[in-house]
Amino acid sequence: MSLFEINKFLAVIIVALVVIFAIDKIGDYLVNPTIPEEQAYKIDIPEDSTLSSQSQDLQSSKISIEPVSLILSSASMEKGKKLSSKCASCHNFNKGETHKIGPNLFEIVGKPIGKKNDYAYSKAMSSFENEWTYENLASFLYKPKDYIEGTKMNFAGLKNVEDRANIILWMRSNSDDPLPLP
Repeated sequence: MSLFEINKFLAVIIVALVVIFAIDKIGDYLVNPTIPEEQAYKIDIPEDSTLSSQSQDLQSSKISIEPVSLILSSASMEKGKKLSSKCASCHNFNKGETHKIGPNLFEIVGKPIGKKNDYAYSKAMSSFENEWTYENLASFLYKPKDYIEGTKMNFAGLKNVEDRANIILWMRSNSDDPLPLP
């Protein structure tokens, strides 16, 4: 390789670098980006996330859905079991099975919310003072994040009242002593 060819090669590299540098400077001049100090919206959340009984009653009453108690007697156990497959990736339902991402839901109907001793619930769930009645379960299953704000449960919810009744009836059967139907 001759000295002249080496000079052409180096000249091409230098010209390419100058062109890239020039394009960068021209782009900055044309766009002129201004980056704010904080690159997100700040949302103020109160430090104390525990809710009093009165505020929980108000919170649970703000979700107005069709009552499931009226249709539980005509609900389908088979359809409820089929619907439970949506929950099976995060929950177990049989007695003695271990917890998954969510707690084991055996014998959950009629029990206190967020109080199973061997499961670490979110602060919002464990501080919620109520029981899993048929209507509370229906409201929770409608849209969990609205019923208990701050819950870690990532489930969009069941909008159909028959679906909620079916799965609640099936969950009720997963108990040694099922809660009587209304």
